[in-house]
Amino acid sequence: MKRQSRNKKRVVVGLTGSFGSGKTTVARLFKSAGARIIDADSIAHRVIKPSTRIYKKIINAFGKNILNKDRTINRHKLAKLVFNNKDLLERLNKIMHPEIIRIIKAKLKAAPAGIIVLDEPLLIEKGLEKIVDKLIVVTITRERQIERIRQKTDLKRQEILKRINAQIPLSRKARLADFIIDNSGTIEETKKQVMAIRRLLWKS
Repeated sequence: MKRQSRNKKRVVVGLTGSFGSGKTTVARLFKSAGARIIDADSIAHRVIKPSTRIYKKIINAFGKNILNKDRTINRHKLAKLVFNNKDLLERLNKIMHPEIIRIIKAKLKAAPAGIIVLDEPLLIEKGLEKIVDKLIVVTITRERQIERIRQKTDLKRQEILKRINAQIPLSRKARLADFIIDNSGTIEETKKQVMAIRRLLWKS
């Protein structure tokens, strides 16, 4: 995917992958190398806090059974509900995505010069590849992906596969990428790939 930077001193990089591919690790490595990170997951967590407009819409759509005792949304319960029903997942996405996209665009507009990395697991699903200068896709072998998710969560294999399959396949995302980072190996191997890409971005 060929794009031209809108500003030589400012490069917006889209960073995406699949559930458990290690995108967060790659974002952290870019941050250590001096890039500014816009974290879509953090934005998503903020927009569902109690008393927000999105919080109220989610409760209206899915009921109060998804709430914790302190009235916060139990993201585990909500995820289990929507990943077992495509219609419910689509309903949740229609509630959340527009607000997340609005905030992302505002943050990009306000971002200073330099390398800005948009860390967004659903970047392509939301059509945000159109607003970045370069696209990085983090890939991983399926078994390594499942292994890493099982180490970090209590999700069973079938639940993991449902979440992976709810996203566009990594192979399809990779075909759209300007850069691919293979995160199947060690952290040092991933870091070498990040630094090589950063050097190329700085020259662009």
